[in-house]
Amino acid sequence: MDILLENIGRRFNREWIFKAINYRFLQGNSYAVLGPNGSGKSTLLQVLLGSLSSSEGKLSYWSEKGEVDVNDFFLSTSLAAPYQELIEDFTLRELIDFHFSFKRMEDGMNTRLLIELLELERAADKELRYFSSGMRQRTKLALACCAQTPTLFLDEPTTNLDVNGVTWYLNLIERFAKNKLLIIGSNQEHEYSFCQHRIQIEHYKS
Repeated sequence: MDILLENIGRRFNREWIFKAINYRFLQGNSYAVLGPNGSGKSTLLQVLLGSLSSSEGKLSYWSEKGEVDVNDFFLSTSLAAPYQELIEDFTLRELIDFHFSFKRMEDGMNTRLLIELLELERAADKELRYFSSGMRQRTKLALACCAQTPTLFLDEPTTNLDVNGVTWYLNLIERFAKNKLLIIGSNQEHEYSFCQHRIQIEHYKS
């Protein structure tokens, strides 16, 4: 899956968050969208995901079979972000089963192995409302990375993770993101140091 941006811009009221972005994100490559807090990284990711419309320009998705309708793109992508909500009434086991009733899990994985990957065996039947912020973030990352989708979006992926959690995140990426189109919004180098391409959002200000 490739994502093509042609003169893409987004504004709120009269202020342009970014504009005149011409870029092509290519399948199998990794990209870091960089900039200080409040610069528009998350906004750009949401535009790329199709969850937020652009104010100008054209966004299109391309598979080997041709252009993909924006309404079908969600089937081809996964997201982990701090603003993403989890269903707090579900246990971890229930959440995993529910999530993967909509998307296929990576080959060789199942609910038990995913819980082991999370290192949360003792919390498998605990409701998400009782999870710490770090446990929630690991869960978001694992659900996104272990989905069999060609594109993967991560926004500030190590939010609420301690040093061990950061190491766990890097191992997760190494294992599950190799052949995907990976796009990371970040301002912390340890989150994106492995990315092949860097995009400075500040370069697209009016």
